[in-house]
Amino acid sequence: MADTLQDFTGTTVLVCDADGAAITSEQDALDLIGSTMFTGAEWIALPVSRLPDAFFDLRTRLAGEVAQKFVNYRLGLAVIGDIAHHAAASTALADFVRETNKGPHLWFLDSIETFGTRLAA
Repeated sequence: MADTLQDFTGTTVLVCDADGAAITSEQDALDLIGSTMFTGAEWIALPVSRLPDAFFDLRTRLAGEVAQKFVNYRLGLAVIGDIAHHAAASTALADFVRETNKGPHLWFLDSIETFGTRLAA
């Protein structure tokens, strides 16, 4: 399955394939953003399987660097999947997830259905 553009209640979202390239650096994030820019997508729904463990270790700064790229390019990022084991291992990550989920740019959600519901709200 390839990445697909989908409409979620009037919002165009690039739903990424779980088997696609991992986002292991700022450059990987920029490559994904660049390939999305001319599709009209306002959000990218990225399966958690495409993120390395380093993303969830805030000391690596990868999550912050990736998030900042999405903010800079005015593109929302929804990390889709179960990250409970990562959040349970790090109060800093749990706090980061809680705070970003309050904002308009980066959400951590358990399913694509939850994402659709959140967009519709």
